[in-house]
Parts: sequence; C-alpha cells; structure tokens
Amino acid sequence: MRASRLISLVLLLQSRRTMTAAELARELEVSERTVYRDVLALSAAGVPVYADRGRAGGYRLLGGYRTRLTGLTRDEAEALFLAGLPGPAGDLGLADAVASAELKVLAALPPALRDAPARVGQRFHLDVPGWFRDATPPPGLAELARAVWRDRVVELRYRRGEREVVRRLEPYGLVLKSGVWYLVARVGDATRTYRVDRMVDVLTVEETFDRDEGFDLGGHWHDQAEAFLRSMQRAEVGVRLSPAGLRALRRAPEAPFGYAEATRAAGEPDAAGWVVTRVPVESVDVAYELLLRLGPEVEVLDPPELRARVAEAAARLAALYGGTAGRRDTVTGRHAVDPDSDT
Repeated sequence: MRASRLISLVLLLQSRRTMTAAELARELEVSERTVYRDVLALSAAGVPVYADRGRAGGYRLLGGYRTRLTGLTRDEAEALFLAGLPGPAGDLGLADAVASAELKVLAALPPALRDAPARVGQRFHLDVPGWFRDATPPPGLAELARAVWRDRVVELRYRRGEREVVRRLEPYGLVLKSGVWYLVARVGDATRTYRVDRMVDVLTVEETFDRDEGFDLGGHWHDQAEAFLRSMQRAEVGVRLSPAGLRALRRAPEAPFGYAEATRAAGEPDAAGWVVTRVPVESVDVAYELLLRLGPEVEVLDPPELRARVAEAAARLAALYGGTAGRRDTVTGRHAVDPDSDT
C-alpha cells in the first residue's frame, strides 16, 4: 500500500511540477503528516524531492527527474489499454495521438506486461453508440475538440426547433452520452449544454478565454443530467403491475431514472403476484404511450383521464381482434370467413 502511494506521489509531482503538502494529502487521501514522512522516505531512497519555502512554495522534483513505468501492476497496465476508446478518440481527431501514446506506453512497460493490449483486445470491446443510431461523428466535432484543447472562443450556428440561432461561447468540454456528443460551454456567466449534431456551422476565432480551473466537467454533467431528468418528470401515475409488467418497466429505455425507483417502491405482491406502485412520468401523454406497450401486464389506477384513455384503447383492440367476419386478411388480401356464419 505504501509503495503504491510513493509511486503515486512521484507521478503527481512529475505531472504538476510543484504541489503543496495539503494538495498532495488531498490527492492521496492521507494526512499532511503522512506526506511529510513519504517525502523523507523518497529522499532517503535517492528520489530528488525538494521543498521550496514561501507562499508559492511546495514540493517538486529536481532536474527534470522522471520515473519509468516499472511500478505498474498487470491490472493497471491492462486498464490503461482498456481505457482508450478508439471510436470516440477518432471522432475527436485524436486517433493518431492515441495510437502513438499506446506505442510509447507499450515500449516503457517491462517485458512481462507487453501482452497487455492483446489480452484486453481478446476479452473486451466497447461499442459506445446506441442501437439504431448513426455512428458517423457530427461534422463540427473535431473543430470543437481543437477549440476545447486550446481554450479558443467559438462561434456557432445552432438548430433550435424550426429556426437557427447564432452563439458565441467558451467551450469547456465535450461529453459522449449514449452515442450522442454534447458541448458544455460558458455563455456570459452561465454554463449551458448543446447537442453537437444540431450545430450547423462551427467557427473557431482567434480569441482565447481564461478557463475556470476549478470547473469539474464530470461533476457538472452529473448534476445537470439528474436535474434534467427530474425536471422532465412533472406527473405521476398509479399503476398495478404483473410480474412481467414490473420487469418490463424496469427495462424501459426511455427514462430509467425514476422507473427503477418505482419498481423498488412497489408494495407487497398480491396472491397473483401483482404489485401497486407510482411511476413518475413527463406527462399523461408519455405515460399513455409507455403503458400501452405493457399491454395486459399493467392496470392504470389513476389519474382517471389516463385510465379512461387506456380503457378506450383496450376496447378498440378487443373490437379489432374479437371477431373475424368480414375482415380482410392483411397477409392474403382475402376476406376472412367466420366458420359459424352462413357466408
């Protein structure tokens, strides 16, 4: 455990040049006293860690000291190659850079670990885009990626409904969610999110911007995604579900956030295995479409208008399938004949 922490400390100083004891303690999740002891241990082992005094001081490595990747375990080496997604990297214009980096990492690994990429490739393949979705990257994605890397302001034309709008913004980061790319950008004092596939034109200008180094892209995306899903679910319906209906609701692809909670909050099953629960939905219209897919595996309890709509749809289905006399067979084109009729 301590050996791994010492390696992590050296790698942190390699990547950030100077760090205070407090910063190292936060990164390593230890006390500052432990950091002091680790620095002394590294110095005693010949690693040139030096402390700069003063307000802007901290620990640093002297003379461009670098460590090799000999401290990697097999699991760590294989995780490195699993983490590189060639599809998204290529979409961002980084395919060559990723391939070059993998070659350099491979060359730095000890001989016993150089089969890591082959082992990973034989065992795991990450297919990021969703089903039935065009995997072609949006036209402006690579240009946006370059602007994100260089902290360059961009001007874009963006489809909003039936019209196009022009925006000048500071691109902070790109997020890939279920095969769809999103741009997180600062517009004035606000942080907004844009779908990249709705961008008609992207132009990078010469102007740069000062990035807020405290901005956490992952944390921001998590908070915004959760808030978005909660804001969508403005209504609630009461339902009674069969065991098959409960499983189908849990697997509903539209908005698993909320549906999973509904299945967990279901009451005790009755003698036939049916349960009663409440499901958050975007609207009664959305609930109608969702619950019709469950067919006879769900009974709507409330609101009354939704129960009436589903009952009316069920009556029309019963009328459609209840008798065959006079109906045209959709496969043969001939009229079906009721065996009990006189025709």
